[in-house]
Amino acid sequence: MFEETTIREFTELIASPSSIPGGGGASALVGAIGIALGDMVGEHTLGKKKYADVEEDIRVLMDKAQELREKLVDCVDKDAIAFEPLSKAYRIPKDEPGRDETLEKCLRDAAEVPMEIFNLTLEALEVVKDFSEKGSRLMISDAATGALQLKAAMYGAAVNVKVNTNLMKDREYAGKLDSYIDAKIQKYSDLADEIFADYYNTL
Repeated sequence: MFEETTIREFTELIASPSSIPGGGGASALVGAIGIALGDMVGEHTLGKKKYADVEEDIRVLMDKAQELREKLVDCVDKDAIAFEPLSKAYRIPKDEPGRDETLEKCLRDAAEVPMEIFNLTLEALEVVKDFSEKGSRLMISDAATGALQLKAAMYGAAVNVKVNTNLMKDREYAGKLDSYIDAKIQKYSDLADEIFADYYNTL
């Protein structure tokens, strides 16, 4: 759907009257860029004598980074696909039988992809942290930049979960999702800030 669009085309679509791609898809793309920057650190570490003792660790991190990047890119389309039924459900007349049940299902489905994006950004931040500690010191600015991209993606995913949970009738289910995000977001925000500060404060 969007994977073959250019950067210019994608940003034009976001800026258009269309609701897709929206905040969830944009967050997934930003997250993919963030973990790609981590992977870049690995690419510039392999084969360097100075880092021979961590080369196997770096290879493992690169494999993980590439897997996360692919999943985040896939989420750009997945988020748009999940949102379309919700946009249609909002147009169902309020007095039509079954509307509430349809809307509730669509809200759950629409929250599912940004929750996946959220979890992927948490994993990616852990990987970037390892890159920043083990990778070439010449490339740590890229790890620091990647960490901030992932932080932004994490917050974007979180708000796109909560915009759906806020409208759910099942408050117990909505509360579980909200509580999970609340329990994770500060820890990983701090982690991203730590990765950034560890480099930025040395300049």
